[in-house]
Amino acid sequence: MKIKNSLKALKSRHRENRMVRRKGRIYIINKSNPRFKARQG
Repeated sequence: MKIKNSLKALKSRHRENRMVRRKGRIYIINKSNPRFKARQG
């Protein structure tokens, strides 16, 4: 999982990326290709 300050660019890298907010953190998850996972902050 990558940890980034800004996730807007990462969200557009794959069309199945989803932006999810869990426990105050923002995550990018991708069921079909898990290597795109990322977390902000």
